[in-house]
Amino acid sequence: MYVADSRANAAPSARGTTGATGTAARVSAGVAPTVLALGAVSLITDVSSEMVTAVLPLYLVTGLGLSPLGFGLLDGIYNGFSALVRLAGGHLADRGGGRHKWVAGVGYAVSAACKPLLLLAHTLTPIGLILAADRTGKGLRTAPRDALISLSSTPENRGRAFGVHRAMDTAGALLGPLVAFLILRATVDGYDAVFTVSFCVAVIGVLVLVLFVPGGRGPGGRGSGTGTRERTTVEPPRPTLRAAFALLARRDLRRITLCALLLGLATVSDSFVYLLLQRRLGVPDRWFALLPLGTAAAFLTLAVPLGRLADRVGRWAVFLGGHGALLTAYALLLTSWHGTALPYAVLLLHGGFYAATDGVLMAAASDSVPEQLRSSGLALVQTGQAAARFVCSLGFGAAWTLWGDRTALMASAVALAVCAGFALTLRPGRPVGPVLEPVS
Repeated sequence: MYVADSRANAAPSARGTTGATGTAARVSAGVAPTVLALGAVSLITDVSSEMVTAVLPLYLVTGLGLSPLGFGLLDGIYNGFSALVRLAGGHLADRGGGRHKWVAGVGYAVSAACKPLLLLAHTLTPIGLILAADRTGKGLRTAPRDALISLSSTPENRGRAFGVHRAMDTAGALLGPLVAFLILRATVDGYDAVFTVSFCVAVIGVLVLVLFVPGGRGPGGRGSGTGTRERTTVEPPRPTLRAAFALLARRDLRRITLCALLLGLATVSDSFVYLLLQRRLGVPDRWFALLPLGTAAAFLTLAVPLGRLADRVGRWAVFLGGHGALLTAYALLLTSWHGTALPYAVLLLHGGFYAATDGVLMAAASDSVPEQLRSSGLALVQTGQAAARFVCSLGFGAAWTLWGDRTALMASAVALAVCAGFALTLRPGRPVGPVLEPVS
């Protein structure tokens, strides 16, 4: 049997009253220092990683002459390989009794160490191994980092907390391509310079994590945040792998994981979207690195407003709305329209998709996961999504090679519409419900 956490079900009207309750609401609406510190780490790290991401498609396809299928394989590794280690990262953080910071730190350090190795790799196999190692670092750090954000926030403002973090993260994604563009224009060996500067910036991100992110949980079990412990009247579950997989017995978390997996199977990677835009519009190679700026700018602008909207109207509605924006972007790429507004519209919708789904999904999943297994529970959802996107990259690259980019995108659009319709019927994560704790 289960007992419900009544605080997580507090009525919105009660939270808006005056007096002591009103004061508590104003405090809970704040963003914890831990969230801001992690946001700074993510901002710096994203400057580093997006410098590489911005030039990698062109470097691999144009510079090294890879086919769309070969690029799809590497892109799948880059975006999906972390699925293999996310559960490990989440379990290590939970099993360590609040060592989320240090597990995340190892992940950041591994990714940083991979950047200079790109200077030495010029063929498919070594590049694939380096990207796999880089994504291993990402897989280790993502769930512990998101668990820290969740544990530092109250259920009522998790959408906003994740929105603030993702906005800071995206500020780095906005700066990274710009830095890469300036380096490419200013240097002779542009790609080598980009990889070198990326490594230096990544090291700074690791130092900020070590120096400024709290190492343990604060009073009441939270990472020195503004929230208080979600109350439970029973002994908490032990952080074992068996207990982590047992979380899928919870209906909402199981449905959220299933929907994230299905929708991930139809989500074309960013790199392919930018390559499609370049082909449609004939964007010169030297301007290619600027295309991610449009996505990042929209993500940065919309992340906090959509996070707050998700807290008010329901996270699943906003999450599915984000996939509607992505489907619209696919439709625009499939039309014969070649107007000057096309790239702006596509990139705006693309960034809106991330703003409505990335942090919102983690906030929705957090409502169904007990505190002691927060990293493991979030890792389950992330693993399903990352594995699905890995498969999508492989499939899209193969379809592009065999039938052309337009047919491949059409198939992805149809698949996304079907999966979104199925997710709409499941409707997990209705207005923030009770947090259930197992009774032994």
